[in-house]
Amino acid sequence: MTKLEPEIHRLFIKSNLTLAAAESCTGGLLSNIITNASGSSRFFLLGITAYSNQAKISVLKIPRSVIAKYGAVSAEVARLMASSIRRLANSDFGVGITGIAGPKGSSAGKPVGTVFIAVDSAHKKICGRFRFKGTRLTVKRNAAFKALELLKLCLKKY
Repeated sequence: MTKLEPEIHRLFIKSNLTLAAAESCTGGLLSNIITNASGSSRFFLLGITAYSNQAKISVLKIPRSVIAKYGAVSAEVARLMASSIRRLANSDFGVGITGIAGPKGSSAGKPVGTVFIAVDSAHKKICGRFRFKGTRLTVKRNAAFKALELLKLCLKKY
């Protein structure tokens, strides 16, 4: 555990805010990290691993046309994942993570390690494109911890 997880817990509980996560390339790792600490049920409402495009379409209601136009690994899809999970869970914050953990799966302009992370709330919406190097597990871990950093940034400004 890093110093970041307890701080996220403290900020959510102190602010009486809630969180939900829609993950793809991290495979539920963000949800796992958040729920490793006791008391996370006070703010963490829902975590979904929407790994396939079909899950993104059917569960998160991402329009097929958006995936066709921008690709499943895109800022547009990450933003929609974050807003959709927030609505689905009726939470204050939603996080969407989509990317290419590797070692295969790269495409033109989207090499292995490319990850889009979005945070959605009523007051703040952010989305970033990141490139993480290393093994598949390293990419997943770095993406999950970057999502925590973005949440911390949004919570401090809430």
